Amino acid sequence: MKEILLSILLLTTSTFADCTYSSKNSKITWNAFKTYEKIGVSGTFDKTVYIPKTAQSIDSLLTSSQILIQTASVNSGNAGRDATLLSSFFKVQNAHTIEAKIISAKAGKAVVEIFMNNVKKMIPMNYHVENEKVVANGTIDLGDFAMLPSLNAINKACYDLHAGKTWQDVEIGFEIATAKNCY
Repeated sequence: MKEILLSILLLTTSTFADCTYSSKNSKITWNAFKTYEKIGVSGTFDKTVYIPKTAQSIDSLLTSSQILIQTASVNSGNAGRDATLLSSFFKVQNAHTIEAKIISAKAGKAVVEIFMNNVKKMIPMNYHVENEKVVANGTIDLGDFAMLPSLNAINKACYDLHAGKTWQDVEIGFEIATAKNCY
């Protein structure tokens, strides 16, 4: 009888254990498009400042999470392309940083406030959790951030490589590694 009561007590205690979620690090991804066939060119940023937090749920962990991105750390896996992206895109309009803050997150839908080129926009994103990692994606339009002069400059610099077409929509994403701690 004691074993049964002890088992029930342990099960009840573990069922109602207090848990918190914490975030460890983040990764920002992007996928831009070139040519009329809309061929993707993807990459990340190597220098970001992520402000982690702890919360009672994944949704509340995401809400108010912030990141500051240094555009000079753009990394497409090709050093020559990265130099062109920096000189013929980001530097054209002095877009040295991009700031992002998750305003809301619930049931796989998030709203992320992005501040780039002195323009702030609310961007809807979808997210899911896999292997203790939050993975999110969405799309921005460079025109919404008044970045068309930069788009025109990169299109001109890469005219032949892009067959005369650089798209103004860019897929964006983030990954945040999380940990669940129950006590």
